[in-house]
Amino acid sequence: MSEKPIVLGGSNGEHLAVELAELGSLELGDIEVRKFPDGETYVRILANVADRKVIYINSLQRNVNESLVETVLTIDALKDLGAKEIIAVIPYMSYARQDARFNPGEAVSIQTIAKVFSLLKIDYLITIDMHLHRISDPNRLFNTKFYNITGVKELAKYFKKKYEIRKEETIVVGPDEEAEQWAKIMSKEIGDLDYFTLEKTRISAEKVVIDTRGVNVKGKRVIIVDDIISTGGTIIEAVKNLRELGAAEIMVGTVHPLLIGNAYNRLLRLKLKDLVGTNTILSPISRVSVAPAILEALASIGVV
Repeated sequence: MSEKPIVLGGSNGEHLAVELAELGSLELGDIEVRKFPDGETYVRILANVADRKVIYINSLQRNVNESLVETVLTIDALKDLGAKEIIAVIPYMSYARQDARFNPGEAVSIQTIAKVFSLLKIDYLITIDMHLHRISDPNRLFNTKFYNITGVKELAKYFKKKYEIRKEETIVVGPDEEAEQWAKIMSKEIGDLDYFTLEKTRISAEKVVIDTRGVNVKGKRVIIVDDIISTGGTIIEAVKNLRELGAAEIMVGTVHPLLIGNAYNRLLRLKLKDLVGTNTILSPISRVSVAPAILEALASIGVV
């Protein structure tokens, strides 16, 4: 029996499963997913997973609740069918931003989702740039070996390959304080560029105010990097402010291009030098694959 794991992709992960299998010379299996007339989700594992290591990939996005139910049903079926080891790769973990009770009576959503995943007894859980700002111990929260890897390194490779980037001409910007970790990674990977973060005050779900006091980008090429672009409000406000400060050209890179509502069209109107995201979520800007980062993570923990 083969010692190499078999790769399976969910409805929002098949594109990455195909690429990962090819990249790592792994077997690619099939899953049937469809809807019953009443809207319930039907899942059938078509591959023989008994006594096999299984890498299951699915992003919890777009139809978030349906994706979550599909993922839970699939993982539980894999366990029931005798999979020796289950490695769940969730490139985008939904509900992660509700990691505290911001108003009285709110459900702390990620804690509830984590409890569900804990019951599935996954051997490894890999996420990509998951929102972990108020989660001190994700291993304990999810009750498994948890690895949160980054897609920013792949974005940095994209910018380095496509553009001639000179250190003295280029600055990396995080659009808010929480984005400093991604700005730091982007800066280091491209070539130790200068970087800084803006100060953001959120007024509503779509409206923010950016403070750019003390920021100097006059005549510079700016690379804005963030983990998520949702409605686009933060990026739009940041671009507007940086242009007013004299930025020569602006490029934007994001790991998770959610692009809710008319966000894509609003961003297009900015006429950026470049706008790119990874394929944790499929979108019009998902031109950078995180499959190499996933394979590297799997190799580092001894799965492949």
